[in-house]
Amino acid sequence: MTVDPAVLEELNRLRARVPELSGSVLATTDGLVVAHDAHGIEPDGLAALAAAHLALARRFAHAVNHGELRESVVECDRGYITTYTAGPTALLTLVTSGDANLAMVHLEARRCVRRLVRILAIEAKPQPQTRAEIPTQAGPSAPLARRTPMATLPNNARRRQATG
Repeated sequence: MTVDPAVLEELNRLRARVPELSGSVLATTDGLVVAHDAHGIEPDGLAALAAAHLALARRFAHAVNHGELRESVVECDRGYITTYTAGPTALLTLVTSGDANLAMVHLEARRCVRRLVRILAIEAKPQPQTRAEIPTQAGPSAPLARRTPMATLPNNARRRQATG
């Protein structure tokens, strides 16, 4: 998979603006890594966990009728793990140390997410494609073959199929 250099540049700029940042992972909501700047952190595992966490956090938001989820924060003894939705199919997860200014992390991450959403939207624009014709042997109006499960056949038909 080729990563857009603009995405990597955005993650690098985020690291420069947030010195307490240990790593960042841009992933799909399915948990697949799109790009990362995660030195010393396993990006594939973090992407999968972040996607699962995001799905659960979305359920929390809907359960209390608070609308669409935008971000989630996990506070640990030695730092923070913050996840931000980046459009309908992506998320950005940041790992920061405990001395990070969480308000500054949010400010910079939200700016980064807005830029990433624009970059991803440009990449996702559909390219004009011609529709491939599906070849048919019997022609377009021929009925499809129908299979009948054995359990629905009468007993005498089952015996004929077994012997024939």
